Amino acid sequence: MRVVTAEEMKALDRAAIEEYGIPGLVLMENAGRHVVEIIRQELGDVRDKVVTVFIGKGNNGGDGLVIARHLLNMGAEIKLLVLANVEEITGDAAVNLEIWRKLGQKIYSIHHGDGINIVRLILMNTDLIVDAIYGTGFRGKVPEKVGRIIEVLNSSGKPIVAVDIPSGLEASNGKVEGPCIQATHTVTFGLPKLGLILEPGAGYAGQLHIADISIPAVLVEKEGPLRYLITPELVREWLPARPSGAHKGTFGRVLIVAGSRGMTGAACLAGEAALRAGAGLVTVAVPETLHDIVEMKLTEVMTTPLPDNGKGCLSKEAKQAILSLLEDKDVLAIGPGLSNDPEVAALVRELLSSLRVPCVLDADALNALAGAGELLRKVQAPVIITPHPGEMARLTGVSIREIQEDRLLTTSRAALNWNVVVLLKGARTVVADPGGAIYINPTGNPGMATAGSGDILTGCIAALLGQGLDPSRAAAAGAYLHGLAGDLAAREKGMMGLVAGDLVLTLPEAIRDLG
Repeated sequence: MRVVTAEEMKALDRAAIEEYGIPGLVLMENAGRHVVEIIRQELGDVRDKVVTVFIGKGNNGGDGLVIARHLLNMGAEIKLLVLANVEEITGDAAVNLEIWRKLGQKIYSIHHGDGINIVRLILMNTDLIVDAIYGTGFRGKVPEKVGRIIEVLNSSGKPIVAVDIPSGLEASNGKVEGPCIQATHTVTFGLPKLGLILEPGAGYAGQLHIADISIPAVLVEKEGPLRYLITPELVREWLPARPSGAHKGTFGRVLIVAGSRGMTGAACLAGEAALRAGAGLVTVAVPETLHDIVEMKLTEVMTTPLPDNGKGCLSKEAKQAILSLLEDKDVLAIGPGLSNDPEVAALVRELLSSLRVPCVLDADALNALAGAGELLRKVQAPVIITPHPGEMARLTGVSIREIQEDRLLTTSRAALNWNVVVLLKGARTVVADPGGAIYINPTGNPGMATAGSGDILTGCIAALLGQGLDPSRAAAAGAYLHGLAGDLAAREKGMMGLVAGDLVLTLPEAIRDLG
């Protein structure tokens, strides 16, 4: 599913009206009807329920008027409060305002005078609040008086349904500069807005619903940006079938080079995750002095020793051994738990230019490239890198704060500059490929901020690469399944006690739940 900025959605709306002849009033009517359906899901029978609708002067307020009218027809009692001069309401919104007036319904203006006390009084006898104050054109900080009203709404304890976007939230980037509606539900129209997907905006949206308001699908396909929300339908479409005549080799031979003294768990978790994510054959290669330990830990995963520098880390001599192992492998994953030993870093840098199979670089393999990201351009095979913000900062020389301020731009620039697929971890993981496509992952939870979680992701992506997914889809699907596994594990165990091994066990369930 495409994800749009406010400007991109406005252009799609305009094209639907001007090129396809769909009247703006029709789009507004469709939008309002969808919101009404969500309100009915929240309240049940709306007859005799009290719904308070807050509107502004723009088209978002027009949507609110449509909602008010349909709820009134269903028997609800409607309180309509306007946070603007009524005379400022124009266009399609004014048409719906006139309909409301002809129905003989009251309009409470709280633009002047003691509006906040009127709000408090009305909310005492309200079952649900509709927020149609500001739409996707909003920027910056709400005026002080509106901010005080928003704070009253948020503290009311009533369910709030936001129309298109919570008021106070910037639709194109998710920024919140001041008071903002904390919605129970947000019903957004046409396509999800970027600000509802990225943090902190996602935290204000509540349960997100995407309403089809009749924007032609052909228009979205032609004009929509190459920016996608990863959905279960998308991942299901990407995952390969499991033919009845398949054998182990059908689903990929994965080599994972990982581990150092004290970090054998990283290697084991990555190997187990690769198997749970569907790889046919997985081999974990570790420093020779640690091999016996890893062999005891793993059952289904094969193991092999690599030259050791005597400190429980790989030596530079491991390069040729790795290349030999790769002769019958489909994918390499390298990095989990390798350590920051200088000899390991030198090994990684030397190995890259010799690779001929798709590879996933994570953790210490990325640290080995700190300040030298341009080496990635020399790899003659598809590459996926999976940095967290700290690792990305070391790769790019840009501060973590700057990276987090615009995660999409950071990721897409790195993908283009280095000609690799970049997966930037964090809340709302972002995946970018050199061709310009961007994928945003909605799954996952704070309980996954635990040691070893990234190693699970590495194994999962490597397994999907081995099963034939192209690198950007393998990274995007891996992120989605990894997050979904974490959500399933958190549902069973809670977030506080979640450990990485729990994700390994729920990965098959996550894949099964895709249908």
